[in-house]
Amino acid sequence: MSGRARLALCAYAATLLAAGALIPLVDGVGWLVQAAVLLGVQSGVGALARRVPLARTLTIAVQTLVTLLLLTLVFVRDHALFGVLPGPEALMRLGELLVAGGEDVGTYAIPAPMTDGIKLMVVGGVVLIGLAVDALAVTFRSAAPAGLPLLALYSVAAGLSDGGASWLWFLLAASGYLLLLLAEGRDRLSQWGRVFGGAARNSGGLADGLAGVGGGSSPVRTGRRIGVLALGIALVAPLALPALDSGLLGGKGPGNGRGSGGGTISAVNPLVSLQNNLNQPDNREVMTYRSNIENPQSLYLRILALDEFNGSEWRSSTRRLTDVPDRLPQPTGLGRDVSVTEVRTNISASRSYQQTYLPLPYPASEVRVGGRWRYEPEGRTLVGDDGQTTRGASYEVGSLVVEPTAAQLAAAGSPPEELVREYTQVPGSLPGVVAETAEQVTEGASNAYEQAVKLQDWFASDGGFTYDTTVTSGTGSSAIARFLRDREGFCIHFSFSMAAMARTLGIPARVAVGFTPGTMKADGAISVGLRDAHAWPELYFEGVGWTRFEPTPSRGSTPSWTRPEVPTDSASDVAQPSADTSAEPSAAPSAEDSCPPQLRQEGGCGPSQEPGAALPTDRGTPAGTVLLVVLAAVLVLVLPLSPLLWRTRARNRRLGSGGRTPADAAARTLAAWREISDEAWDHGIAPDESLTPRKAAARIVRLGRLDTTAAEAVHRIAGSVEQVLYAPEPRPAAGQAEDALTVRAGLRASAGRGARLRATLLPRSSVRVVWAVAERRTALAERWAGRPGAGRWTARLRRLTRQHG
Repeated sequence: MSGRARLALCAYAATLLAAGALIPLVDGVGWLVQAAVLLGVQSGVGALARRVPLARTLTIAVQTLVTLLLLTLVFVRDHALFGVLPGPEALMRLGELLVAGGEDVGTYAIPAPMTDGIKLMVVGGVVLIGLAVDALAVTFRSAAPAGLPLLALYSVAAGLSDGGASWLWFLLAASGYLLLLLAEGRDRLSQWGRVFGGAARNSGGLADGLAGVGGGSSPVRTGRRIGVLALGIALVAPLALPALDSGLLGGKGPGNGRGSGGGTISAVNPLVSLQNNLNQPDNREVMTYRSNIENPQSLYLRILALDEFNGSEWRSSTRRLTDVPDRLPQPTGLGRDVSVTEVRTNISASRSYQQTYLPLPYPASEVRVGGRWRYEPEGRTLVGDDGQTTRGASYEVGSLVVEPTAAQLAAAGSPPEELVREYTQVPGSLPGVVAETAEQVTEGASNAYEQAVKLQDWFASDGGFTYDTTVTSGTGSSAIARFLRDREGFCIHFSFSMAAMARTLGIPARVAVGFTPGTMKADGAISVGLRDAHAWPELYFEGVGWTRFEPTPSRGSTPSWTRPEVPTDSASDVAQPSADTSAEPSAAPSAEDSCPPQLRQEGGCGPSQEPGAALPTDRGTPAGTVLLVVLAAVLVLVLPLSPLLWRTRARNRRLGSGGRTPADAAARTLAAWREISDEAWDHGIAPDESLTPRKAAARIVRLGRLDTTAAEAVHRIAGSVEQVLYAPEPRPAAGQAEDALTVRAGLRASAGRGARLRATLLPRSSVRVVWAVAERRTALAERWAGRPGAGRWTARLRRLTRQHG
C-alpha cells in the first residue's frame, strides 16, 4: 500500500473514531454506519482524484461536490431535480432540516431521538469533518493541523453531552489522531530510504554506521512511546487536577446542583427552564379555555408523560407516531364499571406560547385541531410534525372525566406483566434509602391503592416537606435521595420522588407534565399562566387506568378518590393539599414552570419530540454541475454547523438561570440585553453602541416591526439595563429570559422566510467569534514577542518551515 493510501485510510479511521463521541448524544448507532459509508465514498473519490492527478484545490472541490450529492440523495431526494440534482428546492429543504435540527438540539434531553434534522447535522457534520481531515492530512500532506477538525468534533460532543463523552471516547479520538500522525511520519521517513539507527553493532561487534531495515524502526518506536506517554498524561492529568474534570475529557464537573453528580438536570433537558420561571412575579398568560365540566378545578391540561427513569433523569420514551384518529381509542385499563363523563373544552394558545406538544385534558377522546399533528398512542399525546407548534393554536377537545371510587381502586386487579415490567423499572443507581422509605411510609397498607394514598399524604402533609422554588432542581437518583433528606423542593421533586418510590413498591408509575387548571376570568373563560405549569405522578390501576395523584403541597387539587370521605363536592381535608384553592393564584412563587417559559426554545416538557418519526430513506445517483454546487455546499452545509451551534449555545448560556445575588441579577440583565441585541443583529438590525438602552430599544421596535407584546418586552429589559448601569441601588425586573424569547419570537414573526433562515443558519452576530479569536491571537502574539529569545526562536521556526516545505 502506498504512503498516500495509508494516510487516506488512517484519516478515514481517525474521523470515525472521533465521531464515536457523538454516540451518547442520540438514540441508536445506525447513523454512524451511514456516515461511515458516505465518508468511505468521499475518501475514495479523493483517492481517485489524486491518482489522476488533479490539482489540490480541484480535488477538494470534487470531493465537496460528491459530498453534497450524497447528502442530497440521502436526505432530500424527493426535492431534488430529476431525483438526483440539488436544485434550489433541495437546498432550501436541506436548510430547513438544519434549522429544525438546531432547534431539536436545544429541545431534547440526551440521548435525543434521531429526528431528520438531528440526523442531517450528525451525519453531515461527520462527513464534513472527514473532508477537512482528508484535505489537510492527505491532499496537503500535513497531518498535524488535521487534529483541529477532529478536536472540534470531539469538543462539540463533549460540550453537549454534559459528561456523556467519557474517557473512552477521548481515548478513541486521540488514538485515531496518533495513528494519523504515525502514518504521516512513516510516509516521510520512507522517502529518505534507509534510516540511520545509531551505533548498532553487527555480529562482529563493530558499528555499521547505517542500520539495516530493522534499525529503521527506531524512530517509529520512539514516536509510539511519545504518543502513548502524551495520551496517558491527557487521561491521568484530570484525575489529579479536579479543576479539569469538566473539560474535554467529559467529566461530570462541578455541576449546578448541590451534592454529588448525577442529580442535576442535563443542560438540554426541557425541564431546565422550570426554575428560571418559578420566581417570576408576572404570571403571563399561556392559554385560555372554556369547558362544560362541572368542576373546572379538576381539569389539568396534560402535555406528555415522562415514563423512563435511567438514573440521571426522567424522560419520555421514544415511541411510534400515527395519524390523529377521528376518535381516540379507549384509555388503557379503563373498565366499564368506573363512572365516566365526557366533556368538551375549547382552548386558545397564546402566540407567545410555542412548543411541540399540544396541551390536552386527560384522557382525551377526540381532538379537532388544524395544522400538522401526530398521535402517540401510549402517552395519548399529540406531537407537532414538521415544525408545527402550539403558537396561536385554537382547538376543541373531547375528554373523559374518570371518577373511580376508593373501593374500585382498592379492588384493582394485577396489571399486565408487560406493563409492570416497563413501568416499575428503577435504575441500579437508585439509593436504597428510597425503597426503604417507601416501605416505612406505606407500612400497614393492604393494597397498592392504600400505598399510593399514604405516599401522597406523606409528601403533601405528614412528612414535614417544605415547598420551595429556590431549591436546585433535579430528576436523578441522587437528587431524589437529597430531596428525601432535606425535605424541601417543588413539584418536580415531589412528583419524581413519589413515582420512583411507587415503582420500588411494584406499582406502575410515570410522571405527567402540564398545567394546573388556572384562574377563572370575569367573562367565564379560564386563564392558564406560566406559574400554572406543573408536574404530577400517574399510577396505574387495572380497571381504572392511569390515575392522577397530587403529592405537591399548595399546588393543584387533591383528587376526590384520595380523600377520606370520597364525596366529590365535599370540602377538602384540611391536612390535604387544598382541593379548590387554585381558583386564585398562589401567593408563593409558582412552582412549576417545567413546561411553558422557555419550552418553545428549550423544548416542550419532555425529551423526545417525535418519538418514532420515520427515518429518511437513502437513495443516490451522482450527477450535477460544478461551481454552483460547490458554493451551495459551503453556504448551506459548512457554515451553518458552526454559527448555528454557537448561537444556540450562546443563547442558552445567556438566558440560563444563574445565582440569586444582586450581582447575579445584574449579570443576567446585561446578558439578556446582549441576547436581544444579537438577535436583532441577526435579523438585520446592526447594533449602535452610541445609543442609550432606551433609544436602542425604540430602534429595535421600529426597525423590527415588533408587535405590542414584543415591544413591551424590549422596553422592560432596556429599563432593567438602565437600572443596572445607572441606579444607586439597581432593581432589575425579573423574567428577562422570557422577555428575550418573546422579542426573538416577535422578530421572527415579522421577518420573511428568507430572513428567518438567514438569521438561523448564518447569524450576523456570530462574527463575535472571529473578533474573540483575533483578540486572543493578538494577545498571544504580544505575550510571545515579550518573551526573552522570542526573535531567535521565531527565525529558527521559519527556517524549519522553509526546509519542511
